[in-house]
Amino acid sequence: MILSRKDNFSLFALLFPFFALWAFFWVVPLFFSADLALQNASFHPDHRVILETQSEGQSGLEIDWFAQKSADFKAKPSVQYVGLENFYRVIGDAKFYKAMKNTAIYTFGSIFIILPLALLLSLSLFQLSRIPRGILVFCLMIPGLALPGVLSTLFYLFFHGRTGALNQYFVIPFGFRPINWMMDPLFIMPSLIIQSVWRWTGLVTLFFLCGLEAIPRWQFEALKMEGASFFLKLKTVFLPSLWNLALFAMVFLVVDGFASFSGAYNLLGGSGGIMDAGLLFVTYVYQVAFPGGSGRFDFPGATAMSLIVVPLTAFTLFLILQCRKIMIRE
Repeated sequence: MILSRKDNFSLFALLFPFFALWAFFWVVPLFFSADLALQNASFHPDHRVILETQSEGQSGLEIDWFAQKSADFKAKPSVQYVGLENFYRVIGDAKFYKAMKNTAIYTFGSIFIILPLALLLSLSLFQLSRIPRGILVFCLMIPGLALPGVLSTLFYLFFHGRTGALNQYFVIPFGFRPINWMMDPLFIMPSLIIQSVWRWTGLVTLFFLCGLEAIPRWQFEALKMEGASFFLKLKTVFLPSLWNLALFAMVFLVVDGFASFSGAYNLLGGSGGIMDAGLLFVTYVYQVAFPGGSGRFDFPGATAMSLIVVPLTAFTLFLILQCRKIMIRE
């Protein structure tokens, strides 16, 4: 189909706002991030100075976020760009690998629990009439609709020490010692995974319910006439119809897992917990870059970490897509 010049102009006019915003909010920041990752973390330009500000009734010291210590200004290096040195530092950082390992466990642990659980819930809810189904789906969706900070606070109360609801009603009554979920390294990561399951299971269940609603009714009638068992329905109708939605949910959960921050921050305070058992990737980037973390003020190093993880995340998503192609061939 060959478009006329007028049609080409109309198509360009429709697509231009999207690509303009995409370039402004993604391409341009990516370019400046790549530039920042090549800079010296200890370099401070002459115009970045410590400013003393005094307001009415208050006095304080404002320090530029790129300034680590006042001593840095006395012997600041003259070299602004250091090439790939920041990337080499990240590759040799054992704590970075710890954060990546925790993030992978958190992400794929969430996926392996959420997808089967959401499938089971969606198949169960699909048998109900529309009104009770809608009420139950809304209840399942509430954690996903709530603010992460509010959700984490409620979750912390549920898991908090001896007075937490989980210990009071499920652990102590059976004669077991109460579990300090947020202070025991063995239970910090399971707590984060359970929080993710609580938050996203309802949303993925909604995805699967939409897929079930799209299945033609004649397929169910044919299976019913043949007396097909539940497992035969699952193999021949449900799973083939929901596979693409499961793939979408996996991509969503992988991206959310590698970008997760607020839940772990509210539960662990940005520290990563005891022995860094709950240290996630974005939490470690926060520790390296910002004053609220460890105070390293290393923006170039934090940027280098982010740029290293981008191709790793893309490769993970590529493997998921390859699994889809294998399933289609089979």
